[in-house]
Amino acid sequence: MSETAVVHSTFVIERNFPVPPERVFAALSDPAKKRRWFAEGEGSTTESFEMDFRVGGTERTVRRAKNGLAFTNDTVFRDIVSGTRVVIAYNMSVNDRRISSSLITYELFANGKGTDLIFTEQAAFFEGADGPKIREEGWSKLLDWLGNYLAN
Repeated sequence: MSETAVVHSTFVIERNFPVPPERVFAALSDPAKKRRWFAEGEGSTTESFEMDFRVGGTERTVRRAKNGLAFTNDTVFRDIVSGTRVVIAYNMSVNDRRISSSLITYELFANGKGTDLIFTEQAAFFEGADGPKIREEGWSKLLDWLGNYLAN
């Protein structure tokens, strides 16, 4: 039996934000807010960001890294429960070559002092992909940017 060309991985990242779930949900669901923390990060230039936040709606982000590589996320919103949960399915590509397909769940829980966020990604990484460790590090940084956005 030969080695599989697909690497499967699931990881969970937890964060606590000292704001109510409605503010965290707004940062996930409002296109202008999400663009600020998600698409306009350090180390790359945002070429495009489009978002239609509804079940069956899509989101597309294209970023260009300093080294010239174009990173594209093509997303479909699979489940939305206002203030509580967002589930997305997305493909990531580098220079038009798909490197992964994933399912992400954002779960929001009021904790009396703010919001606990549980982020779960279930991914299939293809040949030449960044892989589970780098992807988890990337999402950890993005969720830190979300925290910084919510703090301001």
